[in-house]
Amino acid sequence: MAKRLVVVGGVAGGASAAAKAKRVDPNLQVDVFEKGEYVSYGACGIPYYIGGVIEKAEKLIVRTPEQFESQGISVHLKSEVKSIDVGKGEVSVFNSSEGREEVYAFDSLVIATGAIPVKPPIPGVDLKGVYTLRRFSDGVEIRNDLELGEVRKAVIVGGGFIGTEVAEAFRNWGLDVVMVKESEKVLGDFDDVVSKAAKEALERHGVTILTGCRVDALVGGDRVEAVVVDGERIEADLVLISKGIRPNVELAVQAGIMLGPYGGIATNERVETNIPGVFAAGDCAETLHFLTGEPYYKPLGTTANKMGRVAGTNAAGGEAVFKGVLGTSIIKVFDLGLAKTGFTEEELVARGVEFDTVIIRARDRAHYFPGGGRFTVKLNWEKAGGRLLGASLVGPGPSVLRINALASAIYAGMTIEDLSRQDFAYSPPFSPVWDPLLVAANRAFGG
Repeated sequence: MAKRLVVVGGVAGGASAAAKAKRVDPNLQVDVFEKGEYVSYGACGIPYYIGGVIEKAEKLIVRTPEQFESQGISVHLKSEVKSIDVGKGEVSVFNSSEGREEVYAFDSLVIATGAIPVKPPIPGVDLKGVYTLRRFSDGVEIRNDLELGEVRKAVIVGGGFIGTEVAEAFRNWGLDVVMVKESEKVLGDFDDVVSKAAKEALERHGVTILTGCRVDALVGGDRVEAVVVDGERIEADLVLISKGIRPNVELAVQAGIMLGPYGGIATNERVETNIPGVFAAGDCAETLHFLTGEPYYKPLGTTANKMGRVAGTNAAGGEAVFKGVLGTSIIKVFDLGLAKTGFTEEELVARGVEFDTVIIRARDRAHYFPGGGRFTVKLNWEKAGGRLLGASLVGPGPSVLRINALASAIYAGMTIEDLSRQDFAYSPPFSPVWDPLLVAANRAFGG
């Protein structure tokens, strides 16, 4: 009799786990349970759908249930796993379409329940016209609202990845946009040099940013009409709450699965939990930081897919390990690209690491070549041995994809000297003869 893998959640981590498990063991019975109406979609593309860059929502679908079925994977939509019994190897599933609950046995289990948007406990947060953005359907609802043509003013509460990307999306619609931040930084996880550049880009493109402010209430009748910020009323036809996310771990906790220091499901190198044969992947789970080997929580689409792949391999009887991440991140803010990898200066200070840093400003291509622009590189390295520990980039659009070279350098254990000796390609449309990364490394190395 074929063994069964049950996957709880069918987006990034869950979809990757199911597909990989079936490739590892074609005879494995794989059942994916998703409480929503969609599986396997590009969640990171939702802000661009809202902004009209992506014309149709269906373009974000990576793989349909029918495509999964053709691979021998059973997808159950509108099917919420209500409980997990790891002792019996069973899950209880409620199908909202049919209004009934069933029990499914499993030999191995992957939990990929994602994360939940943080909604602050303030009056009016449940008014019509107040949104969070996490699911495919959230993006569709916001876009539908905008297409009615009645929204003129939007307020974004928060200024992380989602808030920053949606600010641009709202400006694409010609809306008056106000971003309200309790802290002083936009993109708070990034280095100050990046955060400052992001704020300037947003303001340059018409976004009003209020930092160090607190939202007292959202007010309106049936629909939101204004946001009260430090006692002052800001008119709003639409509000996006973008205060971050928290791991969705309720099922795991009920099943006796251990959590880590960040509140996500604790996993090891095999992305296995404390229960043998039970794995966790994606935004519900913690992983390891590559530089420290310590638990780390950085909910990114890339991490979710990689963890899912490893979980699927091991759940199907294969062998794979996940060595951890650096938190490598990249974001577009209007015409500007921003990126980071490894530790920021602020993080290194907090950890008590002795390090040096350098910041250089150059051009991203030959000075005489049309287009391009100013490019900023910041490198952080260990004082004792010169090992590269982190980097931040600011520059025109795709030019900041150079961050991948720096992430690879950190994974390889390169020192600043090693980086200065790299044989990077050169052609005027792409870079100066001395690439900005080499300029920064040479400056750091004393050249």
